[in-house]
Amino acid sequence: MDAVSERSTEPAQPARAAQTLDERFFARPVVAVARDLIGSTLMLDGIGGIIVETEAYDREDPASHSFSGPTRRNAAMFGPPGRAYVYRSYGIHWCLNFVCGDEGRGSAVLIRALEPTAGLDTMRSRRGVAEMRALCAGPGRLTQALGITIAHDSLSLRQPPFDLEARSGTALPIVAGPRIGISKAVDLPWRFGLAGSPFLSRSFPKA
Repeated sequence: MDAVSERSTEPAQPARAAQTLDERFFARPVVAVARDLIGSTLMLDGIGGIIVETEAYDREDPASHSFSGPTRRNAAMFGPPGRAYVYRSYGIHWCLNFVCGDEGRGSAVLIRALEPTAGLDTMRSRRGVAEMRALCAGPGRLTQALGITIAHDSLSLRQPPFDLEARSGTALPIVAGPRIGISKAVDLPWRFGLAGSPFLSRSFPKA
């Protein structure tokens, strides 16, 4: 698999599409949704960019928050598909997930990285950094840049403040590999990324 390219960090033009992702898109197996989200455009109050990295988590996956069943913290994971699941990681930063599969299934896609395309000045102010690659390369970085908090937990991705649009019909080069920062099910290739993107949180291992 390709490592992250060291090409220019100037943002590409977002592959915006008129089609908003709906419940049918999310009411599918989590791995398929995680892969198909690459290249989609995520905005929160007009600030955001292109999704370039995701991870899938399922009820039968021991690394998933839903593995042991519903709790107060993970309740959104068991709700309708097409909702946000937000949690705090290590007591430090928020993480944004998209609930998918059948309601009650407990599966979700972690959004790991964006290519920033809109609201760059606001992102830089929130993050306290100027470098493009440092704005949204990582789940905690992107939630800080977009202003996501627990207040967004369980909200519909089809309604404001969210705006989530499908990628264009052009096929994208997508790479897959092991997920990051977990100690269980470490060999599952459920992390997906846009091949060659300099905005990934971490490069993918070469084949």
